[in-house]
Amino acid sequence: MRLCGLTARNVSGVGIAVKTWGSTNITLRYAVDVLKISMVLVKYVIMPRVNRLALWFSVALALVVVDQVTKAWASAALVYAEPNQVFSWLNIALHHNEGAAFSFLSDAGGWQRYFFTGIAVGVSIIITVWMTRLKPEEYVLGWALALVLSGAVGNVIDRILLGYVVDFISVHWQHWYFPTFNIADSCITLGAIGLLVDGFKSPSKS
Repeated sequence: MRLCGLTARNVSGVGIAVKTWGSTNITLRYAVDVLKISMVLVKYVIMPRVNRLALWFSVALALVVVDQVTKAWASAALVYAEPNQVFSWLNIALHHNEGAAFSFLSDAGGWQRYFFTGIAVGVSIIITVWMTRLKPEEYVLGWALALVLSGAVGNVIDRILLGYVVDFISVHWQHWYFPTFNIADSCITLGAIGLLVDGFKSPSKS
């Protein structure tokens, strides 16, 4: 049977398509509603109960992993002290630093390995204890301490296993070169900035 150029098969196909679209539309609306409800639950029920301490330690651990992976890549893929230009102001160059962050005391006689290892271990213990005593509202301080902790642990792993810290990020401007650093050094710097920000905020709270 043909009606207005449409066969019965065409009409049947259109009907099935309409039904399918209708059910799909209902499913999509249902999914959106479920998503909205889930977001409300996460915001008002789950997040207030999340253990911030576990979150901060997880972030610190993840950053330590990133730091170690990038150092392993640099050690395996780069030729020592050979710069590889990324941007006009950024090179990737492998260096071994026996001193502190940004090559401080790197030219000392070797005693600095044990000295800085001891300091890093001590600082890591102090930060860990400090983090366990933070109040829930001290989230800026928590993030800052997590960053410093990750940097300290990342570099102390190098000192214990290698006797030096692997650096590979070289920032420069024309003929001025900043000391080569790594992800751990960056975390320590950002964490120190966070500590300063929290220190400026604290007096206003009191």
